[in-house]
Amino acid sequence: MLIIYNIFNYSVICGYWGLTILVTIRVLLKRRTVPSFMAWLLMIYTLPLIGIITYLLFGEPNLGKKRLTKSKIVWSSSIFHINKLKNYYKNIFPKQKSDIASSVFTLCKHRQGIGALQGNQIQLFNKIDDTLISLIQDIELAQHRIDMIFYIWEPGGLVDYISKKLIIAAQRGVKCRLILDSVGCINFFNSSYPKILQQAGINIVKALHISLLHIFLRRMDLRQHRKMILIDSHIAYTGSMNMVDPNLFKKHIGIGEWIDIMLRIDGPVTSAMGIIFAFDWEMETGEHIMPLLLNTPYLTTKKNLIPKSTKNQHTIQIIPSGPGFPEGIIHQVLITLLYKAQKQLIITTPYLIPSDDLLYALCSAAQRGVKVHIIIPQNNDSILVNWASRAFFSELLDAGVFIHQFQTGLLHVKSISIDQKISLIGTVNLDIRSLWLNFEITLLIDSKSFSNDLNKIQQDYIAHSKLIDPKVWANRPYWKQIVERLFYLLSPLL
Repeated sequence: MLIIYNIFNYSVICGYWGLTILVTIRVLLKRRTVPSFMAWLLMIYTLPLIGIITYLLFGEPNLGKKRLTKSKIVWSSSIFHINKLKNYYKNIFPKQKSDIASSVFTLCKHRQGIGALQGNQIQLFNKIDDTLISLIQDIELAQHRIDMIFYIWEPGGLVDYISKKLIIAAQRGVKCRLILDSVGCINFFNSSYPKILQQAGINIVKALHISLLHIFLRRMDLRQHRKMILIDSHIAYTGSMNMVDPNLFKKHIGIGEWIDIMLRIDGPVTSAMGIIFAFDWEMETGEHIMPLLLNTPYLTTKKNLIPKSTKNQHTIQIIPSGPGFPEGIIHQVLITLLYKAQKQLIITTPYLIPSDDLLYALCSAAQRGVKVHIIIPQNNDSILVNWASRAFFSELLDAGVFIHQFQTGLLHVKSISIDQKISLIGTVNLDIRSLWLNFEITLLIDSKSFSNDLNKIQQDYIAHSKLIDPKVWANRPYWKQIVERLFYLLSPLL
């Protein structure tokens, strides 16, 4: 009996260390930053078994072999549509570009197959109520298609009214498709709305469905984080807003109303966004849908491609990111732009956990005389991120970066304005999850007039924020510094 017991003990010990060594080798073989590498090794060796399981679940941006193979096949189809758009319509590509944007447009064209598109009209909404009212009007006027992607769809309030309008649209023959993240929309899927909408003829797809059978085969926290609406192939909405009523959403956590920005776009860039939706739809359903590249007021003829009126036209570069898309493209774009800034950088983000490269780029900008302003909420809905982000404050403040803590709600806006010439708006937070894991979408807008409009909104955020005093911050309680450093060790994993 003692022999069997000893054999069992030796087997368990050898099995554990064998598994630990195999996981360590896997960590070594993956190209990652040194802080991320050290954080994972620390967890694996200080938290026996728990660290190994955590790494297998969350350590790699693993989409699953079958899904990754499929994504490459589907993207090749997307490239066909991109080439069709490029080859057939020449005058939607800008000849004049700002000095800051030019190299980024070339970078994106090289890496993702399509550059910037001109002739777009934009409406900027900084209130969710206004966005939803505009969206309701566009749904009422829709004739052919309504396609939507959201990370969160929360029933209640104005959102229920959106659902009713979609049902009416579907009943009059408009093709309606929704891609909703299975985790972010869990309350929606547990409600009666999916059945009601599907009975009306609306197609609803759960994105990145979580299954215990796939728990070690695919990373479970890799999410569909895009927020995108397409109507009849020429109207698009995107930005930071989830499909929620701000008067009702997460009121119980006591951090105030969520503040978001959304764009309504009318123009050729919507066709490129349609290609992205077609990619996401085929990945989730296997159904190939044709993006409506030709059926818009902008794409009716080669000669009449760009609207005759030049008022409020903007050049936009669409940048999708996530597994299956060019790796690290949004991170590469951000680094390039930060080093090109000469006068002013204003950044709004709810979650601030920058990579080392981004941190150095921000500090370098401030040290060479650029006025760098970062606006974050005083408190947000993630305690882990709230503490981890503070670990970066000292280095940023020492470099001369102005950090503003927004006081009147959860500032959920993801925006950057550079030298009041170009702007970035989309779904990407300045954290590891958005930059390297999730499916995201970002718009780079090369327009002084739009940048001025965004700058006014950002200045209003600053007016409702509290500026962190570097001297006061340096003298904060020692226990807070310890907690910040502890959470900083986990920052590559958040």
